[in-house]
Amino acid sequence: MKNLELNFPLDIFEELIINIGWDSLENWFNFWRQKDDLFFKVSQLSSSKFKDDWVWGLILPLLSDAYKLNQNNSERKIIGLSALPGTGKTTLGLLVEELALQLNFKISVISLDDFYLPASEMKNAVLNNPWNVSRGFPGTHSVNLMEKKLFDWKKTGILNVPIYDKSLRSGLGDRSRWRTETPDLVILEGWFLGIKPYSESNQNKNHLDSCLSKNEINFRRKIQNNLLSYLKIWDLLDKIWHIKPEYFEYMKDWKCEQEE
Repeated sequence: MKNLELNFPLDIFEELIINIGWDSLENWFNFWRQKDDLFFKVSQLSSSKFKDDWVWGLILPLLSDAYKLNQNNSERKIIGLSALPGTGKTTLGLLVEELALQLNFKISVISLDDFYLPASEMKNAVLNNPWNVSRGFPGTHSVNLMEKKLFDWKKTGILNVPIYDKSLRSGLGDRSRWRTETPDLVILEGWFLGIKPYSESNQNKNHLDSCLSKNEINFRRKIQNNLLSYLKIWDLLDKIWHIKPEYFEYMKDWKCEQEE
């Protein structure tokens, strides 16, 4: 990896590469170097606005994992991608979709957001929430529809999912159209993907309650209940990638940049 500006520890990174199916970091790196057209595209990413850390430390490992899953399994697989808002899930997904075509297999990246309730149902789902947000938390998605569409794809190979346009209804958003594809592998991304309901017996509960108003505490309880219906979606995931910022405060800065 000479001439690359990598600021993460290579020994820990090698453990990750071995865990996703390569004998060593050197063999993994050589695999990508032998893919001339793909290596050229990756080099272009590194020389543009994307840092080497992001390209080599995140995009390619995720793509490598998807590639190995597709090569080594006859069943259709789903990878979950979990990351906080503003951390680049959408951008990452678009790049992985594009690069996978150079490896002769198709990935479709879909989002929890695309399964937001239609406008006619969303109004009731967000009613009286103390943060005055129009969507986003557990309980604002068509979970049964999501389960059916993922099952249908696993059975038939045809993925037919809605697309949510956040610009509609003056920024409140609504379902706009449908997307039909035949991918070899699906990546499902979302900010609370894989999260299970919070345990009321957790010792940190009192600390959390002290930061919230009475209305927030009550609504949080409702959200925890809503999370139960998502567990059947998490069970469909073959593995989950969790992208964790070094500092939680970064998320706020990134989200502001994204909205600007």
